[in-house]
Amino acid sequence: MLGLALGLSLGLGVPIALVIGLIIGYTLSRKYFKKQLKENPPITEAQIRMMYQQMGRKPTEKQVKQIMANFKKNTK
Repeated sequence: MLGLALGLSLGLGVPIALVIGLIIGYTLSRKYFKKQLKENPPITEAQIRMMYQQMGRKPTEKQVKQIMANFKKNTK
């Protein structure tokens, strides 16, 4: 009887532990990824200015700030 109870608890405990581990791992990695994106955005103000120059336009500071704000808003 004890063997059956032990086997049943292990049989249910392992999959439950795996699911909980997956949920915790996903949550932590998502937080870390968002933190990295916030600290190191995929594009800088200098790159935005360079893109405008390549298109033959001179960006205003307001345009650059708007684009950066959009990137920050989208990474939340």
